[in-house]
Amino acid sequence: MDALTASVAALMRQVAAEVVMPRYRNLAADEIIEKAADELVTIADRESELRLQEGLARLLPEAGIVGEEACAADPALVDKLGHGLNWLIDPIDGTSNFAAGRPPFGLMIALVDGGETLAGWMLDPLTDRLCHAARGKGATINGETILARESGAPLPVAGLSMLFVRPEDRQGLIDRAEGKLQMADIPRCAAEQYPRIVLGVNDLALFERTLPWDHAPGALFVNEAGGRVARPDGSPYRVDDNRKGMIAAASPAMWDRAAAILYS
Repeated sequence: MDALTASVAALMRQVAAEVVMPRYRNLAADEIIEKAADELVTIADRESELRLQEGLARLLPEAGIVGEEACAADPALVDKLGHGLNWLIDPIDGTSNFAAGRPPFGLMIALVDGGETLAGWMLDPLTDRLCHAARGKGATINGETILARESGAPLPVAGLSMLFVRPEDRQGLIDRAEGKLQMADIPRCAAEQYPRIVLGVNDLALFERTLPWDHAPGALFVNEAGGRVARPDGSPYRVDDNRKGMIAAASPAMWDRAAAILYS
């Protein structure tokens, strides 16, 4: 593990221990805010982002910083991601779970350059599982190299996130999956969904909304582990691309199978 990777991991664990976990199952009602429809933010999200921002600025002063909660306040900040070197922060992924006092949730960070993800980190503070990937250097869990594997189930195990799919498109996806995919409950937490694909728990996942802080670390993690994450048309995911729709799969062959089923 190189020095920057180790430093980011240490920062995430420190913020999780000092900011996030003390608030878990310990939030007052006025510390949970609905910032948009079906979108919550807590005091822990905001404090975590500030602490991560401060720490990342010290680690790599030349990089800009784009955080989920900062973008909620100023949506124009997301435009920075297509220009130069930037840190990307999701201070608590799975906030609805965290606010309800249930797992899973995680902290996610990516380092991006000109719209492409160079490295990503996903920390589950409940288990201390740290997933990391660097472009062209593979993927690890807690420092051990990991290769993506399929579940081996008779039908591919699929986590299909329908929450942001247009109602007129939703039933078509369900109908096409019927009898061809084994539907799995979704965790509503990308920091958990992507590791499930690599670890053979799920074979594939479908995402409609692909906000950069939710997907940059996980997409790189799956790709570097030997799986495939791409738009339904096969084009690669970039953080400066605001299109909707993405398939993640445990292998390129599984990706092809999923795309044929869901978008034929």
